Amino acid sequence: MPSVEPPPSPWAMPDPRHAPPGVELLGVGADVAPGTLLAAYRSGLFPMPVGDLLDLDDDPVGWWSPDPRGILPLDGLHVSRSLRRSCRRFVVTVDTAFDDVVAGCADPSRDHGWIDARIAEAYAELHRLGWAHSVETRTVEGDLVGGLYGVEIGGLFAGESMFRRATDASKVALVALVGILRAAPDPARRLLDVQWRTDHLASLGVVDVRRRDYLRRLEDALPLPPAF
Repeated sequence: MPSVEPPPSPWAMPDPRHAPPGVELLGVGADVAPGTLLAAYRSGLFPMPVGDLLDLDDDPVGWWSPDPRGILPLDGLHVSRSLRRSCRRFVVTVDTAFDDVVAGCADPSRDHGWIDARIAEAYAELHRLGWAHSVETRTVEGDLVGGLYGVEIGGLFAGESMFRRATDASKVALVALVGILRAAPDPARRLLDVQWRTDHLASLGVVDVRRRDYLRRLEDALPLPPAF
């Protein structure tokens, strides 16, 4: 089923091409309607609330463009021997429990939680329109024990968050995601965005690229057909 293009955003998004090097928070405000979110991703931005960061009573959305940006090259995924064993222990499904995956990622007991009801509802609507997808990790009995979700526009997959309730469950979902993207046309041009490189993600093969390089890769990836 093809994705449904929502009404365009009434907001003018900041242009990362004009941002000073190293400046990552480029704007605050606007909404998280589908058209606004898609316009943001297409321009190289993603949303994250900034109320705590800016010490504000309300919690406006910030529009971020990290410099450097974390990406996972599809030919650079590191799969350890133990992770290979885990991939055989679990069952992977796609787009069968999107809301449950988002809820798992939004678990308030997790550190640095930022997914509130507003964000969850926004991505649920993107999912209904065909733009957001989940990869679920399940036990052989069918219990959901991990997963990830993100937004796909053409050859861009913007990973938003992942969670696990069993060892390696989120990593298994990532291995499956990379497999889906590599099986699509022109895998070398596809862009798997993870926002920021952390030590954990670096152990899986995530690397940093400068913002200008990310934007160049994004421009090349967007015209591709989606993998999902």
